[in-house]
Amino acid sequence: MEELKAEAIALLKQLIAIPSFSKEEGGTADVIANFLSKKGIAPQRQGNNVWAFLTTYDEQRPSIWLNSHHDTVKPNTGYTKDPFSAVEEEGKLFGLGSNDAGGPLVALIATFCSFIGKDFPFNLLLIASAEEEISGLQGISSLISILPPADLVLVGEPTQMKLAVAEKGLLVLEGTVKGKAGHAAREEGINAIYLALSDLEKVKNFQFQKISPFLGPTKVSCTVIHAGEQHNTVPELCRYVLDVRINELYTHEEVLEELNSVLTAELVPRSIRLRSSNLPEGHLLQQVASHLGLEKFGSPTLSDQALIPYPSAKIGPGDSARSHTADEFIFTQEITNSIPTYISILENYASLYLQTKHPQ
Repeated sequence: MEELKAEAIALLKQLIAIPSFSKEEGGTADVIANFLSKKGIAPQRQGNNVWAFLTTYDEQRPSIWLNSHHDTVKPNTGYTKDPFSAVEEEGKLFGLGSNDAGGPLVALIATFCSFIGKDFPFNLLLIASAEEEISGLQGISSLISILPPADLVLVGEPTQMKLAVAEKGLLVLEGTVKGKAGHAAREEGINAIYLALSDLEKVKNFQFQKISPFLGPTKVSCTVIHAGEQHNTVPELCRYVLDVRINELYTHEEVLEELNSVLTAELVPRSIRLRSSNLPEGHLLQQVASHLGLEKFGSPTLSDQALIPYPSAKIGPGDSARSHTADEFIFTQEITNSIPTYISILENYASLYLQTKHPQ
């Protein structure tokens, strides 16, 4: 165990030292693949996504995915330390991607490797995904059709090892309100801006009725508006953008239907990919969480979980509040403490599964 912990920290330092912005993760993909190969694991790769099965895939066994990402955002201008130096000071490991999501990733890799040579009643699948920070098409979503479906996905993100059993989805809508052009000096035309104002007043006061115990209400906000090009012309079009953060009680389609029923604009979704997610109440992981005393919560931040169509939960070392901040860091002890917790989750999950399959 101590060797695994040391290897995880050393691997994270390697990953920090290699720039891995979204769509540019080739170097870190190589490092992850080489690490697994040295462990006797045969990694597979598509683009900059790396994955591996613990043993030969057995279609008679259900599958568990361990997923985290190795891409990062670009460093902001507030950095006082080299974002690629992997500096360790007073128990903190500094560097871009150390917290989001390098720490969770290397902890999951160490957890995966801890099961080498052990009998495990699942196909255990490790996935180091690309393009998570931009929800890119060549990230986890490009693997869904080629990997076996999962009974459970553990998504590694910085949650202070609390279990996110629900995650908000995102729906961005482009609204177009149509009026009629006319000269501003005469009583001509129908001003699309004034028509849009009526919509935006409704948006401001709109409340979705289904409130989640973990995520609270679904929330809609107007974030962009544009109309008119000339001061003397009544604009015929007004366009606005709605940002909708969706709890697990609504589908994107239901949200769109509700807003269409009260707004005059033509609403067009930019994308319906980023779905809200939740771990079903009767899922075995809910029992494991209770047994281990894991704190459960709902996460307002997006992750690869939004693109995974299987039961999933988000958990990992680090703190989401540090993500994308200057001089990003993670405590090394957060990583080393998380590995036994991850292992306990999987062992307890396997034990419960076998009890339900072969009751005494």
